[in-house]
Amino acid sequence: MKFKKIAFWLSTGLLTALMCFSVFNYFFNHEAIRGFFEAMGYPTYLIYPLAIAKLLGLVAIWGNFSKWLKEWAYAGFFFNTLLAFFAHYMISDGSQWGAGMALVFVLISYFTGKQVRP
Repeated sequence: MKFKKIAFWLSTGLLTALMCFSVFNYFFNHEAIRGFFEAMGYPTYLIYPLAIAKLLGLVAIWGNFSKWLKEWAYAGFFFNTLLAFFAHYMISDGSQWGAGMALVFVLISYFTGKQVRP
């Protein structure tokens, strides 16, 4: 059980760090992120709502307010990181590994969290 707790807190902490780094870049390095979104063919008006959604998802996971809300937050992070991985993979920019790591952190945090947290 101790291993699962360590895995949960470590993966959740690393996921939080990656998402906070992403949100920071979305808000304060907007022009570079706009270029990435345009290169991948995504609309740039998604940048700010996606940053806010990531922050709210982190609040839902760390706050542990309701199971329903936490499930939706993990679902959002799962699809976000999965789609980010394939978007970076398809344009071959070499950044898919960061999204792949985030996907692994989401999965580890989700499955160990079900056993560690009520």
